[in-house]
Amino acid sequence: MKFSIDKTELQNCLAIVQKGVSTRSTLPVLSGILIEAAKDSIILQSTDLDLSIQMSAPALIEEEGRTVVPGKLFSDIIKSMPDAAVHVTAQDAEVKATCDKSTFSVKTLAAEDFPGFPKVETTQSIEIPFSQFANMVKKVARVVSRDESRIILTGILVSVEDGKLRMVATDSYRLAMTEITSPQERADEFSAVISGLFMNEVASMPATDEIVKIALSDNQIVVNCGSTVFINRRLEGNYPNYKQLLPETFNTRAVVPLPDLTASVKRAALLSSTAAPIKFDLNVDSQTLQITVTSPDVGSVQETIVCEIEGEDVEIAFNSSYVTEGLTSAKGEEIAFEVQSSLKPGIFKATGDDDFLYLIMPVRL
Repeated sequence: MKFSIDKTELQNCLAIVQKGVSTRSTLPVLSGILIEAAKDSIILQSTDLDLSIQMSAPALIEEEGRTVVPGKLFSDIIKSMPDAAVHVTAQDAEVKATCDKSTFSVKTLAAEDFPGFPKVETTQSIEIPFSQFANMVKKVARVVSRDESRIILTGILVSVEDGKLRMVATDSYRLAMTEITSPQERADEFSAVISGLFMNEVASMPATDEIVKIALSDNQIVVNCGSTVFINRRLEGNYPNYKQLLPETFNTRAVVPLPDLTASVKRAALLSSTAAPIKFDLNVDSQTLQITVTSPDVGSVQETIVCEIEGEDVEIAFNSSYVTEGLTSAKGEEIAFEVQSSLKPGIFKATGDDDFLYLIMPVRL
């Protein structure tokens, strides 16, 4: 095998494909990246037997062939090279990479032992511009549970319903939801729980004008974006009925400047801990939101924000890190904060064009 390719192009490909390289498998070949040179492009593949990634890139092919390079090491080597054309040659269980005045030789793994890329027959599918997809994922991904004992909560619920494409995530203490009008006029009925880590990997790809296509089979998720294909296991189980958590009414509603609220919460959180939650005191007469943290061993902080409030006075407290993460995901100049009582969830809603909802369970005062 022998080919030449721009260093940046190869580095970008390796950075994406390396996400599928196994770090714990007993099969040494799974720690590698398969590189195949054919016609006028190279195809890179990786798998850990749950997640498989394939990506192609144009290259000058002098000799066709295939080899498996050690994933992390080869990626680090290419990343360290100067910005110029990289010439790659594979022969006799060794791959040689030359760029400018640098030449590396690395032992390869057996290409014949590398698993074939899965062929998946899909049924339902949706399409969405990458920019919208990445924006939606980043709004909800922080809320995904890290608790493997409830595997369904480690995923993001992606659905198409009533002409809306919606993403929902919850860890049972808070919930994030965002939706847009479905980009497809006649979108298929679609509902799947997809690994939050996997969705984050796709969303963290370099920005592109490409369309993301998400397709389902009985137990697999297939995501296509440009020349890249991701295949991952679908999460099985019943996702919680989140709709019953969303109240139809509120007793108190405040519209607060988002930059002011975010800054105040971050400052107050400096004194916050699990023993000292962050308290929101909404006063209708003064039209103010007072944010307080009192830590007996450390000190106290008080912030006051002028805002528009309707309804009743109320005090409610939350885990400060949950509030911070929710506000960080919101966009715009203002955010609405709705409360039924101090013992029921508080809800932050984006105003204007942005459709984002963030629900947090309260902490007892």
